[in-house]
Amino acid sequence: MKRAPIGRHYAAILLFAAAYLCLGWFVHNSYYQLMMTLVLIWATVGVSWNTLSGYSGMISFGHAAFFGLGGYTMTILFVTFGITPWIGIPAGVLVGIIAGIVIGVPTFRLRGHYFALAMLAYPLAMLYVFEWIGYQEVPIPMMREAPLRYAEFSDPRAYMVLALILLVLCMIAALHIERSRFGMSLMAIKQNEPAASAAGINPMRWKMLAMMISAAMGAAAGGLYAMVLLVVTPQTMFGALVSAQALIMALFGGVGIFWGPVIGAAVLVPLAETLNAELGSILPGIQGVVYGAAIIIITLVAPEGIYWRLRDYFAARRRATGPAIGKAPVSVLISEPTTVAPANPGERKQAESGEVLLSLDRTGRAFGGLKAVDGVDLNIRTGSIHGIIGPNGAGKTTLFNVVNGFLRADSGSIKLAGTELVGLRPHDICRLGVGRTFQVIRAFPRMSVLENVVIGAVGTSSDTQAERLAMQALDRVGLADQQAYAIAGGLTTKQLRLMELARALAPRPRLLLLDETLAGLGHDALGDIVTILRRINRDGVTIAIIEHTMQAMMKLVDEFSVLDHGKLIASGAPSKVVKDPAVIEAYLGRKWMERAKDTVA
Repeated sequence: MKRAPIGRHYAAILLFAAAYLCLGWFVHNSYYQLMMTLVLIWATVGVSWNTLSGYSGMISFGHAAFFGLGGYTMTILFVTFGITPWIGIPAGVLVGIIAGIVIGVPTFRLRGHYFALAMLAYPLAMLYVFEWIGYQEVPIPMMREAPLRYAEFSDPRAYMVLALILLVLCMIAALHIERSRFGMSLMAIKQNEPAASAAGINPMRWKMLAMMISAAMGAAAGGLYAMVLLVVTPQTMFGALVSAQALIMALFGGVGIFWGPVIGAAVLVPLAETLNAELGSILPGIQGVVYGAAIIIITLVAPEGIYWRLRDYFAARRRATGPAIGKAPVSVLISEPTTVAPANPGERKQAESGEVLLSLDRTGRAFGGLKAVDGVDLNIRTGSIHGIIGPNGAGKTTLFNVVNGFLRADSGSIKLAGTELVGLRPHDICRLGVGRTFQVIRAFPRMSVLENVVIGAVGTSSDTQAERLAMQALDRVGLADQQAYAIAGGLTTKQLRLMELARALAPRPRLLLLDETLAGLGHDALGDIVTILRRINRDGVTIAIIEHTMQAMMKLVDEFSVLDHGKLIASGAPSKVVKDPAVIEAYLGRKWMERAKDTVA
């Protein structure tokens, strides 16, 4: 399904803003005016959290750090130096961005719950620091002689307008992030970081940029919140409930979509504030109860949030009432025969005479006392299809992981056209011209087929060019244009293999590392993919392929290299290698000897 035009999203945001403004303008009760302003501020904080955690999957329990720094920066500048909030709030945003960098550099080295707990430590530390230096309670003075200059309004609805403007700006920023390669890269990191790295994405770079933007949004919300309350305390700015509210707004409304926090704030803030006003004297802390109950309910009923639950429900209703207009069934179109014909001898001879593209010289990788790759010498020639075979546990996938940077070689050298690869990270190696697929398919299931492939189009100057390259890659593997907008989570194994192959082709690599691309396929599907691999190879892409399907490999590859217990035990033409007694003993089995002549005939 194609994305809605961005103009439609702009219209929806402006319609929401106009409706909220009209509703708020006719509210005259000061308490409800404050409540409507708080809805917008907490929605902004939720969008801030969502920009980092919702898109990248790095769950943060510490967004109160940015919120509090924004509020305290504005307040201290106002109270101590008389600087207007019109300058103080942007200054707080700058402080928030700097804090995002300082926090992100060490903390992004952590994963999962370690990252979440580390983030929680920052606002708690700041809370005690601000109490210790004497900022337990800082009131903001009333500047009656110049109220507009100091953003102090007699009509509370003015604060609602400011909060609405801030939220709309943050929503528009989030919209553009979602629809750009930046957002798609974050979503790819969230769903499968190793696959994203192999596709050329630098996870640290994109997560750091997301942290900076998220911190800026949170700090701006904190500065405005301080102006609305006219007093700041460490607990109200850095307290655990602040971080919890940021997270809960997004989780309740929907993670990974800019509407999610708005939905969450519109439901939870009025409910919590109303119950606190009515029952706060009887049940202190009832706001925390509301947010806790909201998390329990949403976890049980709609784990990804209300937005996604409703979207999936209406999508199911549309499917039940009939086929979607303009959406073709997901299928793979193959333009060549599906039988596995022998490779052309002329092509093999040309490949054998090609220059060395990838060279491994005594390359080794050990895990403790186990040598998974043990002093391997290997040359892969330009224009060839090079098969890597061997028994399970022989070190084949580990060898690929060493070549493309997921594991660092303990010894030896790896060179691509003379460039040393040892020490480079996967995204750097991808940009040098090495594409990669995986033994276990690593797709981004909530993204469309086209978005999955756009992720791999690194090194392009624009999103439009990246999409064009992605569509060309889909054409090369036989996926028709109308299937490009199908959601990847609904594809078959064959279609997923082809999509992953297209993603590896998108950056126009010189070398493809294919890890069991033919695994799990039936005879016809296997023949289709072999045909596509030959076509890709004829187009000038060198291929190194790990595979156990020997019947197809014998007629596909130009040269075999055989691993056993991490060592290279044989290398050469297929007809030579399959007759090698050491290969038969270690991998093929003695029954292969009886069929060897027929196989290579």
